[in-house]
Amino acid sequence: MQMVVRFLVKQEEVINIANIQSRLGNSFRITGINNPNEARQLSLLLRAGALIAPIQIVEERTIGPTLGMQNIEQGLEACLAGLLVSILFMIIFYKKFGLIATSALIANLILIVGIMSLLPGATLSMPGIAGIVLTLAVAVDANVLINERIKEELSNGRTVQQAIDEGYRGAFSSIFDANITTLIKVIILYAVGTGGN
Repeated sequence: MQMVVRFLVKQEEVINIANIQSRLGNSFRITGINNPNEARQLSLLLRAGALIAPIQIVEERTIGPTLGMQNIEQGLEACLAGLLVSILFMIIFYKKFGLIATSALIANLILIVGIMSLLPGATLSMPGIAGIVLTLAVAVDANVLINERIKEELSNGRTVQQAIDEGYRGAFSSIFDANITTLIKVIILYAVGTGGN
């Protein structure tokens, strides 16, 4: 439900037209404030107690579940399109090694979806789809790093087994650093996205 509320002060002067994205309760979020001064002024007025003029609901809209389902379907389609492009890229550029990496990528996706289906109450939302895409992107990144190192070692005259060993060993530090960086970003986004609770 989305409500548009006008806050009025003396002489019916409009001080804010707020978009409130959730039900009014002990706490709620107001969007559409243009600058920090306006936010501070509205915050002071709201904390000061009852306003002189009553709050009027100007507009109220309810967004149905079909719109949410449509967004999720579009997100899944985008995820699958990105996966197909990644698979084609890896097979074209890395041949046999790309096919192996693709198998691992598909197994990764099946495991994620399988584990999510086992968790009680787990639902697929837009942030969930973004998380799956991020996981697949990190996996593709790691595969590209490893396969490039393997190609480099093969061009230096190493045997296939030596090239694989050196490729994994050489790419490990870059992959480890990238995953630590991603973990730090996820922790920050989780803290900011949930308000630190």
